[in-house]
Amino acid sequence: MSLRISSAIAVLLVAPACSQGEEVQAQAEEGADAIECAIGPGSDFGPDCLIERTTDGDAQVLIVRHANGGFRRFEQLPDGAGIAAYDGADVVEQSLEGDTLVVKVGGDRYRFPTRAKADAAGE
Repeated sequence: MSLRISSAIAVLLVAPACSQGEEVQAQAEEGADAIECAIGPGSDFGPDCLIERTTDGDAQVLIVRHANGGFRRFEQLPDGAGIAAYDGADVVEQSLEGDTLVVKVGGDRYRFPTRAKADAAGE
C-alpha cells in the first residue's frame, strides 16, 4: 500500500551528476540527475541511480535508471503528494525522513530529496 505524503512536500531532484565530474551512465540521457539508491535486498545506499524526467499525457514520469541497466518508472503525483509506481505490479511504500522521501519497491530503495512548498494560505 502506498503512503500518501502531505501536499506540503514536493520531490526535488538534485543537481546533475555530470556537474560534479561523475560520468553519466550510458543508458541515461545527458542531464540526468543522481540520487541515492540501494538495489536489491540488503544493499547499501550509494549515489548509483540516475533520474530522467518525462511526460506521458498529463503524467509527470520519473525514470530511475540503475547502474546495472535496470530501471523503474514512477509518476510524480500532483501537488507534491509523493510518487506512485507508473508501471509494474510491485507495491510502493513511501516515508518522509527529514527532507528525504524514501521509496521502497520490491527489494529496491530510493532516496528522493524534497523541499517544502510555500503554503498558499500563508500557514
